[in-house]
Amino acid sequence: MPTNKAAWIPAKKAVPLQVGDAPYTPPGPGQIVVRNGAVGINPFDWVLQMQGPLFAPHLQYPMVLGIDVAGTVVEVGPDVTRFQVGDRVAGSAVSGDKSSGNAAEGAFQLYSVLREHMVAPVPDEVSDEQAAVLGLGIGTAAYGLFHANYLALDLPQVPPPSNPRPRESLSRVIIITGGASSVGSCAIQLAVSAGYEVVSTSSPKNFAYVKGLGASHVFDYNSPTLVADLVRVLDGRELVGAYTVGANADQVCAAVMKERLAKTPQLPTRKFIALAGGARRGPEAFRGTLAPYRMMGGMVSMMGRNAVTKLLSGIEIKFIMIVGLVEPDSCVSRVYLDFLGPALAAKQFVPAPEPQVVGRGLEKINDALEISQGGVSARKLVVSLP
Repeated sequence: MPTNKAAWIPAKKAVPLQVGDAPYTPPGPGQIVVRNGAVGINPFDWVLQMQGPLFAPHLQYPMVLGIDVAGTVVEVGPDVTRFQVGDRVAGSAVSGDKSSGNAAEGAFQLYSVLREHMVAPVPDEVSDEQAAVLGLGIGTAAYGLFHANYLALDLPQVPPPSNPRPRESLSRVIIITGGASSVGSCAIQLAVSAGYEVVSTSSPKNFAYVKGLGASHVFDYNSPTLVADLVRVLDGRELVGAYTVGANADQVCAAVMKERLAKTPQLPTRKFIALAGGARRGPEAFRGTLAPYRMMGGMVSMMGRNAVTKLLSGIEIKFIMIVGLVEPDSCVSRVYLDFLGPALAAKQFVPAPEPQVVGRGLEKINDALEISQGGVSARKLVVSLP
């Protein structure tokens, strides 16, 4: 049996993670075991490390965290038919989910147990480090775009469907802000693959990168004319809603919808904004005994502001609260099962953003978590594993 090691969080709010022995766990029904070649680092990883009792009170410690993983299948469960030993895959580890709470399903170790419907095959030309950027970005983007409680867009296809659809006169467009972020990079590609035109925002240095992902227009999120510019390029199209990442982006999109409705009320405009993230918060916001109260206060304030917006304008701004992410029939699972593998093979979907490899070995995960707290742009931190 293989020898496993993990970067453990030994107790609530423990820093740093501790590298030590971990059991090798064989796969159960619907599961595979992957020898991890690389793991991706998300801000949510260190947020969960610092405030696990608030965001995941069900967790039992010691625990293995981490979501984004890529590697090679070494064992498959008794009923698994999608994969076989030797296949290269990438996906989402789910130890932090309520349905799991099992350290064996965390990413920050040499061997992870993954659920086959949360994994996609990876073509040979994509490295483990490149593939490790996908996990949480794919999940968060797909949930807000396709879940029935959010934008409920059509699912992505290979090749993408036409836009406009047959027997439709208007092309369909969505605003996706923060296009250079990990979530934004995935959301743009998923929306384009579902047959929608994407208008996005980023800093000017990332315009070419965001357009390369498929956005038809990209604007500076700090531009004083941003609202007018967005209204202008949306003219003559059906607006199916907005997906926002970044500080104040939800309010910008609400202003766009208001102005568009005032100027061109005849054009179809869905007054719905899926909010994936707002202002970036540094690690200081998650430290200390008052941190949970600051978090709850911020959430209550946001909900109140959004309720007022809906009351006054009819525009609904809904924060993406992911529930049932790992269910076999979820919209995220459908992306993994039906779309991502063929799309990667066809180069219709590319792993994005580019990986920034911090180093090799489980010990480097602590370094990557610390770097992540300072923020990165158009890159995702990745740790290679031996």
